[in-house]
Amino acid sequence: MSAALADAFLTTRWRPGGLVRIGTAVLGSRPRWLATVVLAVLRAYRHPPADRPRELAAFLAALETPAGHPLVRRHRIRLRRATPVRVVRMRWQTPPIDDLAALAAFLDLGGDELDWFADRREINRHARDERLRHYRYAWLPHRLIEAPKPRLRALQRRLLDDVLGRLPVHPAAHGFVPGRGVHTFAAPHSGQRLVIRMDLAAFFSSVTAGRIYGLMRTAGYPEPVAHTLTALMTTRTPATVLRRSPDPHRAALLRRPHLPQGAPTSPALANLVAYRLDRRLSGLAGRFGVRYTRYADDLAFSGDLHRGEAARLIAAAQVVITDEGFRVHPAKTRIRGRGDRQRLAGLVVNDHPAVAREDYDRLRAMLHDAARRGLEAANRERYDDFPAYLRGRVAWVAHRHPGRAAKLHTLLTAALAADPPEHSAI
Repeated sequence: MSAALADAFLTTRWRPGGLVRIGTAVLGSRPRWLATVVLAVLRAYRHPPADRPRELAAFLAALETPAGHPLVRRHRIRLRRATPVRVVRMRWQTPPIDDLAALAAFLDLGGDELDWFADRREINRHARDERLRHYRYAWLPHRLIEAPKPRLRALQRRLLDDVLGRLPVHPAAHGFVPGRGVHTFAAPHSGQRLVIRMDLAAFFSSVTAGRIYGLMRTAGYPEPVAHTLTALMTTRTPATVLRRSPDPHRAALLRRPHLPQGAPTSPALANLVAYRLDRRLSGLAGRFGVRYTRYADDLAFSGDLHRGEAARLIAAAQVVITDEGFRVHPAKTRIRGRGDRQRLAGLVVNDHPAVAREDYDRLRAMLHDAARRGLEAANRERYDDFPAYLRGRVAWVAHRHPGRAAKLHTLLTAALAADPPEHSAI
C-alpha cells in the first residue's frame, strides 16, 4: 500500500490537489485519511524525493493516528503508477547516474551483466565452483585477501577513478590519498615529547555495506543506483572460505557484506567512511593540545603530554573509535617518549621521519652483495624483479635523507652495472 502510494505521488505535481487526485486514482476512492497523509508528506518533503521512493514509502508506512494506529490503512490497489528514479542533487563533482540503465551504460555493461557483477543472487557466496566466483581468496596470518577477478577489478577501477576519487577525504587521512603518504603521515609527529600509536583491528572488514550505501546516497545517487554501486564494491565471504578463518570474530565480520581487502576501491572507501572518525579524533586531539594523523588503520597522536594525560587521551579515543563502528587492537597501542624509539609506519620520528638505521644498514649490505656477486646470487628472497625491488627500497630509505641518498644511489649504480647484461636490462 505505502509503496504504491509513494510511487504514484512521484508521478505528479508536488501539490496537495495533484497528490490527492493521484492517490484517489490508485485507491479507486478517496478515503478520509488520504488528505491527512498528503499534508504530512508535503510537510516532510518540500520537494519530491524522486531519488528515494523507498524512503518515501517507509515514511508513509510509519505515519500514525493520535491513537497510535497506522494512518495509511489497508486498501485495495486499483491502479499502479510509477516513474523512473532520477538524480535530484549531486553533492560533489561526481557523474550523475539516474537509474540502473544509466549505470550499466556508464560501466559499458548490459543489464544482465550488471546484475551478475552486483551478485544479486549471491552466486559468489554460494558457488562451490571457483569459476563462478568474482573473487579469489588467500588466507595470510592475520588477514584474508579477497582479490577481484580481472573484469570486476576493471569495473572497480573505473568507479575509483570517476566516482570515489572525486569525493573529499579528511585532511588527517594520509594512506591511499594522492599527494600524501607515509612521510606526510609521520612528519607532524617529529620531535615531539610523546608519540602515541594506535591500531584499528580488521579495518576493511569492519566497514559494512550499509555505510557504503549511506556514502553513495550522501553523494546524491538514487536508491537503486546506490544499492548496486554498494554491491559492486562489497562482498560476503563464502562459507567454505570462512571455515579456514583462524579468528571467529574476523569470520563474523567477513560473513556480512564488507569491503574486500584486495579490491582497488576498498582503501578509498575506508578513508571516506572514516571521515567522521577522523573529524572527531582531530577534535579530541585539539582538546588535548596534540596532533593527529591516520594512515589506513594506523592512528598517531603526539605532543607535549605526560603519561597520565596520554592514558586519558587513549581512553577517550577508544570511546570515539568504538562509537564509529571500529575496534582498537589493544596489543598494538604504544606510548613512546623522547628517550624511546618513536616509530610510526616504519619511520623513526624522534628528530625527523627516517627509516631505522638497521634497515639502512641491511639495504647497504644487500647492495654491496649484489655489486660483488651479481643480482642473481644476492636475491636470496627470490623477488620476481629484483632490480625494481632494489630501486624501490633505495627510494624508500633515501627519501628526504640526502646523506643516505648519495651513498645508496652510488651502491645501486654499482650493483646494476656489475650484473650481466641480461639482468641489468630487466
